[in-house]
Amino acid sequence: MQQIINFFIKNSTRLLFLLLLVISFTLIIRTHTFHKSSFVSSSNDITGFVYENVNDFKEYIHLKKENEALVLENALLKKQVFNDAFNNNVIDSTYTNSLNKEEVYEVVVAKVIKNTFNTKENYITIKGGTREGIEKDFGVINSNGVVGIVQKSSNKYSTVLSILNTKSKIIAKIKGSNHFGPLEWDGKNTGYVQLNDIPRLAELYKGDTIVTSSYSKVFPENIPIGVIEKAYTTASSNYFTIEVKLFNDMTNLGYVYVIKNNDLDEINELEEETENE
Repeated sequence: MQQIINFFIKNSTRLLFLLLLVISFTLIIRTHTFHKSSFVSSSNDITGFVYENVNDFKEYIHLKKENEALVLENALLKKQVFNDAFNNNVIDSTYTNSLNKEEVYEVVVAKVIKNTFNTKENYITIKGGTREGIEKDFGVINSNGVVGIVQKSSNKYSTVLSILNTKSKIIAKIKGSNHFGPLEWDGKNTGYVQLNDIPRLAELYKGDTIVTSSYSKVFPENIPIGVIEKAYTTASSNYFTIEVKLFNDMTNLGYVYVIKNNDLDEINELEEETENE
């Protein structure tokens, strides 16, 4: 206590000066309209600046939740789009006009927690497994296009065979055409994959879009993959090899959408029975 008293005694002149200065400013602001309005305006500017930054900070904190809500909403929209496209392709018009349209595809949101892209056999690990209904051979995409195919699933996690894996083989086609072939990766450039076995009679141009084919059992038709960068062939071959520039930056993955084809088991069983006859 004595130290506080000593401080006031020692600095009494300075403290008196500051007190008189505050009183002077207060009197000036109260008695002069111009100074008062200037002070109020400055106070509002400062207050506004503080509130704006506090609000920005709060929005940043809630950004993760908003992103999660957004991807869930996108998953519902994608599910609707995939199933509408499937039902619209059914020839029976009485079936397609029915209110009880079939839901062939389910879409589950998952987060990438590991991603390799610097080897020839790259895999992705996602947070989401059998408890979310994710199983082997489910297609994986994001907002830009195809990512890969589920390889294995545990209760809470799954590994995905990346499109950047030399073992990957996805049936793809040139958009607007029925020319299709296996989409593979040569293990060289992370931005490009190769579409093989496209007949030389096919019309194709640089910039044409490559999408998933209806022959794919894993993906719905017309999921984007990339664009044609160039095509080449040999004199002894009747087929093109097409260099496809990916829409996806496979080195930068966040949330993904896992697609379940509810008819997959039925299709596999039927094809197996046919092959065994």
